[in-house]
Amino acid sequence: MHTKNFYWQDGYGAFSVSETRVESIISYISNQHRNHDIKNFQDEYRELLKENNVEYDERYVWD
Repeated sequence: MHTKNFYWQDGYGAFSVSETRVESIISYISNQHRNHDIKNFQDEYRELLKENNVEYDERYVWD
């Protein structure tokens, strides 16, 4: 695992996961590097917010 450019962001988010989706979430996390080759984190995060009807202001989402 390459962690040279790893850092914690200033903000944070918290999400819960339905027990019925735990296995699919584990699989997603295990393959996250491949998923981000297809779609970058920011686009994926925007989709997650929209799918769950979370209002946000783009100015405050990224640091």
